[in-house]
Parts: sequence; C-alpha cells; structure tokens
Amino acid sequence: MTSKNSDIILERMMALHPKVIDLTLDRVWRLLRALGNPQDRLPPVIHLAGTNGKGSTQAMIRAGLEGAGRTVHAYTSPHLAKFHERIRIAGDLISEAALTELLDRCYSANGRETITYFEITTCAALQGFAEHAADYTLLETGMGGRLDVTNVVEAPAACVLTPIDLDHQQFLGDTLAKIAFEKAGIVKRGVTAIVGPQPEEALEVIEGQAAKIGADLQIYGQHWHVSTEMGRLIYQDETGLLDLPLPCLPGPHQIQNAGAAIATLRYLGQSEEACIAAMSQAYWPARMQRLREGPLVDSLPGHEIWLDGGHNPAAGRAIAATLTTLPKRETHIICGMLNTKDVKGFLAPIATQCASLTTVTIPNEINAVPSADLAELGRSCAIASREARDVQAALQDLSQRHPRARILICGSLYLAGHVMRENDPDA
Repeated sequence: MTSKNSDIILERMMALHPKVIDLTLDRVWRLLRALGNPQDRLPPVIHLAGTNGKGSTQAMIRAGLEGAGRTVHAYTSPHLAKFHERIRIAGDLISEAALTELLDRCYSANGRETITYFEITTCAALQGFAEHAADYTLLETGMGGRLDVTNVVEAPAACVLTPIDLDHQQFLGDTLAKIAFEKAGIVKRGVTAIVGPQPEEALEVIEGQAAKIGADLQIYGQHWHVSTEMGRLIYQDETGLLDLPLPCLPGPHQIQNAGAAIATLRYLGQSEEACIAAMSQAYWPARMQRLREGPLVDSLPGHEIWLDGGHNPAAGRAIAATLTTLPKRETHIICGMLNTKDVKGFLAPIATQCASLTTVTIPNEINAVPSADLAELGRSCAIASREARDVQAALQDLSQRHPRARILICGSLYLAGHVMRENDPDA
C-alpha cells in the first residue's frame, strides 16, 4: 500500500495528541470555532450511540435513505483498511484530494494546540459535511456519547441508542448504569430518540435522562416490535405492520439492529420501499462477513473464510449465535485482541461453537495481546489453542490440518483491517 498525502498529515496530527486522554469537549469547541462552527451548518443529523450495533444500524439507515433517493453524509469509526472509510460525502467515500485538503485546513486552524487524533479528524469530517449538500447526516459516536466529539449538534433530527454493554470501562465507568449515562448524553431536549433493546439497568438510566431533559423515546418492546416469522422480518409500531425480507447482514443480532433502523426510517417519514432497501442493500464489512474473493481466499480453495471485528462479550455472544445459524461445518477460529478488552468474556461464548483457536499478535499495535498469552486464555475457556506467527501462517496451517473447514478471523477491528489490506493490496 503506497503512502498518500493524507497519511502524512494524519501522522503529523498524532504528534498533537495529549499524553493523557481526558474526555472533554473544550478542545473540540475551540477548533470548531476556528473553522466557523461547521456543526451548525449540517444537513439534518441522525446521531447514533451504543456499545454494539451502531455501525450496522447506521449502514441500514443509510441504505434505506439512499434507496428512497435521498443523499446521505455518513461518519463512522474506526476505519478498517484506510482512513477514507470514515467519511462518506453525499454517498461516496471521500476522495484522497478532498481528504488531504480538509485535514491540512484543520491542522492549520488548530495550530500547535493539543488535540486528540479523533477530535481533529472528526472536526475535519464535520467541515466536509457542512460544505456539501445532502438530505441527511449520519453521525456515529466514537466511544461514549455525552463527551464524544460528535455530540456538538444542538438539535439533531433524531437520536438512536443501540444496545449498551460493558466496554471501554476505563473511560465510561465500570457499571452498565454509568456507561448508559454516558451514551444517553446524546439525547437532546425536544428530540426523539429511538432506543434499541437494552438491559433493564441501562434502560432505567436512559428513561431517567430523557424525562429530566424532556426528550421523547421510542423504545423497543414498548413503541415498536421486531421479530422473524417464516423467513421474514416482521416489524410493528403504532402506525402498522411491515412484512419485510430478512436483513442481508448475517446474524440473529441483526434483527434487532434492523428494527432500530426501520423505527428510525419510519420516524423520518420514509416509505416501506425505504425499509425494504434498508434490509436488502446494507453493506457493513468485517461484521460476520464472508470473504469471497482476493488472495487469501484464492490460497485456500474449498474453505470458507469469515471476518468479524467484534471485540467485547456481547460481540462474542453475537458471533456464537450466528455460527449456530450457518450450515453445519467444522469451524476454526483465528483470533487477535487488544489488552484493553475483556478477552475471556469475548472467547467464552464462542468456545462451544469452534473446534480450535489459533492466536496471533495483532501487527503494529502496542496494546496487542501476545499470541502466547491469548492462547493460554483460550485454553482457560476450554478451547484447544495454539499460536501462529501471523494470519497467513495460521490460515496455511489450518488449511493443511482441516481441509474444507470454516475459518473465522476475529477479535479486533484492527486485526480485521489488517486482514482486509492483506486481501486487497490496493486498499
């Protein structure tokens, strides 16, 4: 992969990063003022927060809106193969020239002031969105909500809260209630929030915060319902019932994400055709994605290769549930994780669905769990585990020992991005 001008500027931005992460919006407000407050000039914003399902839900909302002929800006993070994936302007990934110009302008406006990488690049996305026409802007939070960089829009068109679970406890708090308080910080007075399935502890906090500030909630199980019947998705709210195709994104957990997407589209006044497009046209890579072409696939004829970037206990449960729905086939896991994650919490649900675990150290990540330590944690979850030098070595070893097996590479979005670059050298 050749170095681009945007890569050089992004590397330069890393030098501005504070030594200690402190969640505050002060740096962001300063830079936004220097840029002329682009957050006040965005097309109508749909703001998404949650622990799991934000990206999938956003992808379905975008597919629905675009299927209805609307143009959509979209912001997500982190990226997988290249930074450009984070920013879609009116439906298209931002071009190298446009990204370079935006980053350079934000770097100059910031001067030598301290600012995090995520803060300055999010400000660049907001500036890009403000300068181009679209019908909607989809903003996905990075980690929390209340103090997330994206939480600078005073009056979004709607908010969406996807399922909340334990993750990023060192920043957001060590209980579901504390994490829910941070996520619910995106809810605004007078703005409707669509709420996906939540643990009771989290839902209580969300309802309390909404009542305190005067926000309307549309809650799964109360205001809208979603289920499956005879290979179809059945959605119902106070305006009626929809009989739709199942979401094209695989996994039982996508049914609830689909419900939140449909509830959002319905609230925005979109048609049944938009909801059908949301189910049939959404694309969200590295979420139980089967790789069907590329050098890695070509090197293992007869095998299924799957990729998933989930990395917390809820993601482990979702992967396990998805594996139970696939045609019966021996499944072997290749896994790499970061030491900031609950490794055993992720691996334990998958243990009963896999025949073996091969561990790798994620390349070029300072917080990567060493493959030997990861293998030991796998054994503690009763999974037959061994180490490999890298993903390529793991694939070759598994292909020789287990012909025609299903192989799932998982544990981290950073590992997923590495695999996607390996499988597409031009990415």
